[in-house]
Amino acid sequence: MADPRHGATSGGGSASRQPENHGPSAHDAVRLALVVGALGVVFGDIGTSPIYTLQTVFDPSDPHPVPVSTQNVYGVVSLVFWSVMIIVTVTYVLLAMRADNQGEGGIMALITLVRRWGSRRGRRATAVLAALGVFGASLFFGDSMITPAISVLSAVEGLKVVQPSLESAVVPITAVIIILLFVVQRRGTAAVGRMFGPVMVAWFVAIGACGVTGIVGHPAILRALSPSYALGFLVGHFGTAFFALAAVVLSVTGAEALYADMGHFGRRAITRGWMFLVLPACVLSYFGQGALILADPRNISSPFFLLVPDWGRWPLVLLATAATVIASQAVITGAYSVTSQAAQLGYLPRLRIAHTSESTIGQIYVPWINWLLMVSVLTLVFAFRSSTALAFAFGMAVTGTITITTLLFFYVARAKWGTPKWLIVVGATVLLFVDLLFVAANLTKLVHGAWLPLLIGVTAFTVMTTWQRGRELVTAERVRQEGPLPEFIDRLRSGEVPTLRVPGTAVFLNRGKQTTPLAMRANVEHNHVRHDQVVILSLETEPVPRVAADRRLVVDDLGYADDGIIHVTGRFGYMETPDVPSTLAMLEPARTEGPLRLDQASYFLSKIDLRRGREPTMAPWRKRLFIATSYITADAAEYFGLPRERTVIMGSHIEV
Repeated sequence: MADPRHGATSGGGSASRQPENHGPSAHDAVRLALVVGALGVVFGDIGTSPIYTLQTVFDPSDPHPVPVSTQNVYGVVSLVFWSVMIIVTVTYVLLAMRADNQGEGGIMALITLVRRWGSRRGRRATAVLAALGVFGASLFFGDSMITPAISVLSAVEGLKVVQPSLESAVVPITAVIIILLFVVQRRGTAAVGRMFGPVMVAWFVAIGACGVTGIVGHPAILRALSPSYALGFLVGHFGTAFFALAAVVLSVTGAEALYADMGHFGRRAITRGWMFLVLPACVLSYFGQGALILADPRNISSPFFLLVPDWGRWPLVLLATAATVIASQAVITGAYSVTSQAAQLGYLPRLRIAHTSESTIGQIYVPWINWLLMVSVLTLVFAFRSSTALAFAFGMAVTGTITITTLLFFYVARAKWGTPKWLIVVGATVLLFVDLLFVAANLTKLVHGAWLPLLIGVTAFTVMTTWQRGRELVTAERVRQEGPLPEFIDRLRSGEVPTLRVPGTAVFLNRGKQTTPLAMRANVEHNHVRHDQVVILSLETEPVPRVAADRRLVVDDLGYADDGIIHVTGRFGYMETPDVPSTLAMLEPARTEGPLRLDQASYFLSKIDLRRGREPTMAPWRKRLFIATSYITADAAEYFGLPRERTVIMGSHIEV
């Protein structure tokens, strides 16, 4: 199915030729559908932040509590508003989303842009920034574990407001919801996804309306729209305001999702959804809660749910639970995407990936990541047992990712677009100052839970960089063992190696056309046979999301057009999963020295057994980690879509 943004573009051309009085065009309908779809996927995380942000800021159990006073309430609400405007609206919506990789966004897309454009400005700086980007992606895994726990917990905690006797049931109910959420992941979100948008529309309308009722009771709270209150709070009460930032950052959690999911809905749809519905609804909710706290400081116990009359609290709890499940779904699928992209770029082993939608290529399911996340989320729920306790851990993952995204964006802006240096310096200084202020504030919560996302991030970063290094070592040794392909072809043609030609087609998967596939070398040198038609297939992952069909395949006859041996290069984007039989079916007989009998073709794979060697290529513990990580690699035959009954696996071993 074509990218929906492409459809919108073509629709725009036809809509411009219609008279204005003909009513809504198909183009408008497509735009509306994209906006509603974005509301259901992109904004779930940031849209549920009002449930727990102000409650966490004024939580009396906080190690650095913010006293409830009129001045502090005005300062905090203003600080929340301007944090959302600077980080979400300016950093992400207006700036970062302009740095796309063929329409795709997110920190992994920024890494590819840094690699591509930064190499012209110095390899060392590019390597450092790429590594920093990998660490930002690693922090996202921490976000993926904490978001479902804190979001669902915060929603279910509304039961305590409706019926205090249900407090003991909050954690068990949360655990059941989370288990169900992860169990149904393998079914995909195609069917449920159509419901997400309308549910989130109802959610934003509801929280906006509740916020209005609070503002009507104390309209003076609107003064907090002035940045003077935020600046006055920071400057006049820096000690209190600085520690409050660790909770204020919760208002911008989910900002990365706006950027990461840009490829699914397009920048325009996400921008419109944010500016015209999500931002106003969240702001109204925050200001309404602030007004409620001013009216009665005791409302800090649960200002979000107390905004609603008694009769409306049960429906709001149910709606909040649905919204937080959607928020969790968004970040879980985001973890699938980051994992898939990292594997394609060589930072993680190849994992089994299932596409859960025939119409949307971005909807994937990664079983290994799914169950890892489920166990991690349940562990967090039972360990922390409340959303406020988890909030101390949440901010660190968010601020780290935001800061790295900001830094990489300005580097790309300079390297790719040639933005004037003075503008880069001014913009980066202002935005990074804000980001680093949040990072510093969250570091004060290090012993209270902020260590958790850092630990997750460091662990994921270590695994990813170790796999990248180990993969380089294995590739180098494999090249040595395989030997040059041109020389091997010449030996076959000269008859130096006696072989018997057998009918049929053999497909050997290999890393390139410079070396001989180990399986092919073994077949010739030990079995002394070769097939009439031999295809040496190399699959390349390009630093783009998807590769156009006309650029998919490149055929090389390897110097001889009559020997039945060809090399085929299959190009794929880092968001695509290769399907070898379908890819080869695109070849025309004229390009393959005769028709390929793919219905009876044999596929040959070389299986590498890794062993720890004595050479000081890596630290011993990293060697063990690399070998251990290799065990989760997906079965190659299944990953490449090879027919199991016609796949031959030949083994070899390599020391690292």
